[in-house]
Amino acid sequence: GNNAGRNWDILSDWAIVIICLLYLPDSVSQSFASTAEKSSEVTLLIWTHPFSRYRRLPDCQALYQVSGCTLTDDWRAYPHADAVIIHHREIATNVSELPPEPRPRLQKWIWMNFESPTHSRGLWRFEGVFNLTMTYRTDSDIFGPKPRLVVWVISNWSESHARVLLYHQLSRYVQVDVFGRAGRPIPGDSGSDSLVRLVSKYQFYLALENSQHTDYITEKLWNAVLAGAVPVVLGPSRDNYERFLPPEAFIHVDDFATVRELAQYLLLLRRSPARLQRHLDWRRSYRVHQPSFWAEHYCTACVAVKNAKGRTDVVTDIANWFQS
Repeated sequence: GNNAGRNWDILSDWAIVIICLLYLPDSVSQSFASTAEKSSEVTLLIWTHPFSRYRRLPDCQALYQVSGCTLTDDWRAYPHADAVIIHHREIATNVSELPPEPRPRLQKWIWMNFESPTHSRGLWRFEGVFNLTMTYRTDSDIFGPKPRLVVWVISNWSESHARVLLYHQLSRYVQVDVFGRAGRPIPGDSGSDSLVRLVSKYQFYLALENSQHTDYITEKLWNAVLAGAVPVVLGPSRDNYERFLPPEAFIHVDDFATVRELAQYLLLLRRSPARLQRHLDWRRSYRVHQPSFWAEHYCTACVAVKNAKGRTDVVTDIANWFQS
């Protein structure tokens, strides 16, 4: 849809800005600087427009006072381009979409990807192919922080809910973008992929449950995890969440005396990529598993029934147990 197109326009344009501003580690910055000294300008070839949507390339000098940076999407520039920016989605399933080999001497190939690993197919195909990485990860060669701060997707809005009160208080201190039936429409179709794609543009996702009960942790949390955002949770206790996720994988509202302190912490993480990375490092050691509704639940029940053969247990006091 048009909204989706505009959002991807923003994402890709922002990604180009990151390149123009050269937000690089020192070693990478120096290598580009030495190249620029030998030539009047550096040419960056955009091999494919992200998600196959044409966008006018910016004038880095006019917009950002960055001199010596020429952007082009004309493949005829390939032989003399200093670097080629290649967006992952267009090459994920077809290596033949890569620029031709052999590549020109000293030319850098830049892997650009702002999707979460869950939505980045075929990564194994590109071992040893690229020279530089440009992603939302702080340990990328070219670090591009997610352009937006906090998002909340909500369908059931009630002023009496604790989560709505939290939203009102938090939005006094930070911008919170609201989507769903109670906010702006989610770009794209109504499927879970569109929601995860939306959340992937944000650093933080409000995973706020409509009621607080033991183990009542819904897809709100997993949407954030799948999208690569840090969930800010309101629900059962921190100890309860830690039964499902590592302690650093989420931010619990109960960790802060006031909503203002929570907002200040989110803004601190925004300014400090190293601190933010602490909430993301767990992904290197764990794999996210998303159950398939309802098939996996049915099959899990089969296993439970097999294990319970011969037993005649009865669940007593189901109301108190479930509501606790």
